[in-house]
Amino acid sequence: MGSPFTITVYAKDSLAAAIAATAAFKKADELTNILSDYIDSSEINRLSSSAGHGRYIKVSEPLFDILQRSIEAAKLSGGAYDISIGPVVKLWRTARRTKIFPDKDSIQSALSKTGYKFIHLDTINHSVLLEKKGMKLDVGGLGKGFVAAAALKVLNEYGFDCAMVNAGGKIITGKSPPGKEGWLIGINAPEQKVEILENFLLLHETSVATSGDIYQYVEFDGKKYSHIVNPKTGIGLTKSKNVTAIAKDATTADWLATACSVLSVKKSFRLIKKIPGAALLITENRNGKIYQESSPGFKNYLAKHP
Repeated sequence: MGSPFTITVYAKDSLAAAIAATAAFKKADELTNILSDYIDSSEINRLSSSAGHGRYIKVSEPLFDILQRSIEAAKLSGGAYDISIGPVVKLWRTARRTKIFPDKDSIQSALSKTGYKFIHLDTINHSVLLEKKGMKLDVGGLGKGFVAAAALKVLNEYGFDCAMVNAGGKIITGKSPPGKEGWLIGINAPEQKVEILENFLLLHETSVATSGDIYQYVEFDGKKYSHIVNPKTGIGLTKSKNVTAIAKDATTADWLATACSVLSVKKSFRLIKKIPGAALLITENRNGKIYQESSPGFKNYLAKHP
């Protein structure tokens, strides 16, 4: 899905660990071929090509599963996360490549092809109908977490429960490393590829995802527009902030980080309260000074800088 993918395993038998890791990478590749809209022949792109044809299309279990999770995320977030944002995302990808700002008419045209409420799921037959012509699905806001969780499950099935999977900053952790209380994880400061915040996270058997514009953005007239697009306006986000979400499930952590990047701070914390055990940190760079706001439970996951 266009991001680095790493697996860390604690094991006494390096050969057995390598076999397990190979199987986990294979699972990640299989899911990428199903879910990536960057791959023309992917199942999700084939499904998108059926949009507006008025018929249900039977899909694989992983695709149906992620679509169900996506609709749930959209409902809980009030549309701040929307898997149907594909036409708008495509517009901004072109803008990043050509350095030409999308005009108002193009944005409105792309927005007219979106709307998660126009995605219909048949749970009995595992089939999907995309109502609007031109709809294009994009799981970028939760797909990495979904794939990371699947990879860790494979490692567990091979007997390796002390492991961590990192899919482009969407991380899921297994049991703690030997002699440790958890996995020590740093959080990037806003607009920084190397610099991390003072406090680290200490996690085990849980997930964390951070969303921001460190790598993917486009600049017009001196203003940065993130690759994360507001589904309601069709405009890339312009605030310089990172959103770090913690949840038991990697898919949930991933979409929470995306949705809370779009939502206001107040609405973000209101959303977090709906997810048992979830926690949130919002970090902003305001004129060179770092400001942080976190949900009450976030401090429970912190460890001091080593």
